[in-house]
Amino acid sequence: MAKFGMIGGGMMGEALISRLVDRGVYAPQEIVVSEPLAERRQSLADRYGVQVTDNNAQAAIAEVLLLAIKPQVFEPVAQELTTVLVGSLCPNLVISILAGIPIAKLEAAFPGRAVVRAMPNTPATVGAGMTAIAPGQQCEPAQLERAEHIFAAVGEVVSVPETMMDAVTGLSGSGPGYVALVLEALTDGGVAVGLPRAIAAKLALQTVKGTAQLAQENGLHPAVLKDQVTSPGGTTIAGIAQLEKVGLRSAFIEAVRAAYQRSRELGA
Repeated sequence: MAKFGMIGGGMMGEALISRLVDRGVYAPQEIVVSEPLAERRQSLADRYGVQVTDNNAQAAIAEVLLLAIKPQVFEPVAQELTTVLVGSLCPNLVISILAGIPIAKLEAAFPGRAVVRAMPNTPATVGAGMTAIAPGQQCEPAQLERAEHIFAAVGEVVSVPETMMDAVTGLSGSGPGYVALVLEALTDGGVAVGLPRAIAAKLALQTVKGTAQLAQENGLHPAVLKDQVTSPGGTTIAGIAQLEKVGLRSAFIEAVRAAYQRSRELGA
């Protein structure tokens, strides 16, 4: 029996596998991944030495089962596993990274199992992710700690009430898309004022990365960081005034709100 089973071998699933194996959280032979695409199965087996299958039931009979499928296929997959898991003691912990699928649905699909709902984001693929986790009613402290340990392999982890998970999805789950758009826009701005695209892209990327690192290491409020670079009558305040004019803050707030609402719709 495997110690860690995963249904769905996509980008986020691979990110978790790579870091779990690299950090020694699980040995490759302790992991079983169920993935419908033969080419993808072969790639995961070749890269990480894990066991692969196209049989979801084989992955589900593990100490920990992680669901990394699309929310739209949750119900047929859950129905498929219902008869397989009857009478089995495994998995004793089910972790879901499905956007919008509430704990109530997960607990109904896996009765008697401890359930943890998680929302990681794509920087997890480089070990810089942000994951929020919410425990179900039957989840014991040791099981929650196990889930935290798994996601700590790909970045930072925070525990929140499930009522906040849709908000987490709207902010950190979807946030990399917003930041990528900012990077693209800053690069285009540099090109607009005469910089070669390659140089503009490098300047934009390091500026965003460096500012985030500065905020993290200094623990300063973003407003303080902004004030430190904003001199009277200078270039930065001129740029900020234009951003305020076009409603940048409101645009980001509404983006988070729209993603939050979509997450709620997916779980309805």
